[in-house]
Amino acid sequence: MKPKKALIIGAGPAGLTAAYELLQKTKIKPVIIEAENTVGGISRTVKYKGNRMDIGGHRFFSKSPRIMQWWFDKLPLQGAPARDDIILNRKVPLSGQPGAGNPEEQDLVTLVRNRLSRIYFLGKFFAYPVALNFNTIFNLGFIRTFKIGCSYIWHQLFPVKPETSLEDFFTNRFGKQLYLTFFKDYTEKVWGVSCRHITADWGRQRIKGLSIGKTIVHFFKKKITFRKNKKIKTETSLIEQFYYPKYGPGQMWQTVADRITAHGGELYLDHEAVKININHNHIESLEVKYNSGKNTKIIKADYFISSMPVKDLILSITPAAPSLVCRTAAGLVYRDFITVGLLLNKLKIKNRTKIKTINNIIPDTWIYIQEKNVKLGRLQIFNNWSPYLVKDPDTVWIGLEYFCTEGDSFWQKSDREIIRIAAAELEKTGIIAQTDIIDKTIIRVKKTYPAYFGTYSDFHIIKKYVDKIKNLFLTGRNGMHRYNNMDHSMLTAMAAVDNIKQNRVSKDNIWSINTEKEYHESRQNP
Repeated sequence: MKPKKALIIGAGPAGLTAAYELLQKTKIKPVIIEAENTVGGISRTVKYKGNRMDIGGHRFFSKSPRIMQWWFDKLPLQGAPARDDIILNRKVPLSGQPGAGNPEEQDLVTLVRNRLSRIYFLGKFFAYPVALNFNTIFNLGFIRTFKIGCSYIWHQLFPVKPETSLEDFFTNRFGKQLYLTFFKDYTEKVWGVSCRHITADWGRQRIKGLSIGKTIVHFFKKKITFRKNKKIKTETSLIEQFYYPKYGPGQMWQTVADRITAHGGELYLDHEAVKININHNHIESLEVKYNSGKNTKIIKADYFISSMPVKDLILSITPAAPSLVCRTAAGLVYRDFITVGLLLNKLKIKNRTKIKTINNIIPDTWIYIQEKNVKLGRLQIFNNWSPYLVKDPDTVWIGLEYFCTEGDSFWQKSDREIIRIAAAELEKTGIIAQTDIIDKTIIRVKKTYPAYFGTYSDFHIIKKYVDKIKNLFLTGRNGMHRYNNMDHSMLTAMAAVDNIKQNRVSKDNIWSINTEKEYHESRQNP
């Protein structure tokens, strides 16, 4: 009997997880096609002259024990201090398990990282998520803080109902004044539209149970349990430590890809799905362009697992999907992403925290730039993610993140012009001096963020249609048009493989990933 085959579209976290799970749990052969020339999707790591750049910043933390074990099976938790741990005499929890790696001697290692993310606003740093502490009150001033407190109490007593927009979501959890101060401008930088035009689903997807109330509770629990040396349950947005591969997230996904091909799976880069041939709610084959679009071929398979943008998937189906489905797909919106990498002699802004760092650079992994007079949205400091991302430890390697839409005025600017704007904006904020720039580069990433506006409110039309295609399984962030974290994307792939193995008809278990309360509240702080 001829062995069955699964064609997997996309070599990001969802696609690679699906392929690996198929090899581990079934006799179905996975064949992965990827339109880009590298694996990892937006979780890849870009190399530039010996330095490594993380696209977007990827914390390895999950409330799913299955995911945590899956990661550590590929890249074991460090069993000895990393380079910066040694220099700073920093104490981190080390693995006592056999096979735990020494990051100074071995590459297949996951590091324990201390998380510090802050908001830069009014030329000052604020805790992220926003914390009720002396620093916040001092930086905002008593009058503004008083207004924020009154606004929060008012909206707890009289919440906005019905809660339909993202503005409603923020207002009900943080109060109108805090929303206007810290959330509105940054969120509209990210999405390019008013928060009134974004569905509240985005907040429920990304922020879930976080609120001022829970932030305060977390603060006091931390104080109490610190004395008792106990761990506390926490919202994902509040975690203070996370795990990170020695060479960034791309190292994880290249390791997985290597295991897949070593165990009989197939992986083809520069292979773009362009036509999906369907017959009676069953995919028969896929037409693929390769060799930079110069050649095409038809691939047949028994199962199809897709993490390609669902908009592109629907519009590539032949015979064409019903007109209403096509119109809904055509109206889905994505936000795109540009990262400018700057290599510096030093940062101009000084570390005024009690946290010790190498060369006394500020200790943040990333910083949310809230200033209204710059387009810059977020800043990463790669030295603090992992010292091994930086070729020369005496330099500072940073990433400036810009949110835009493919084809808009910013996206159409030349690479040189965007780099010039980025350097000038960061100097304007007082974080760098342009005279300290050693080198620079730019990375453009399409369809980074599936948007919760456009025709998203009618997404159920697409879902109903694709669920009827028996051998098609949608997974991942773009595959499901859902702003998933990396671990959620992986869980959707695992659920898809479970369905294939068990001949399960319903795909509701895949769609329920990252929506079930039990999932969110089942994991403790690492």
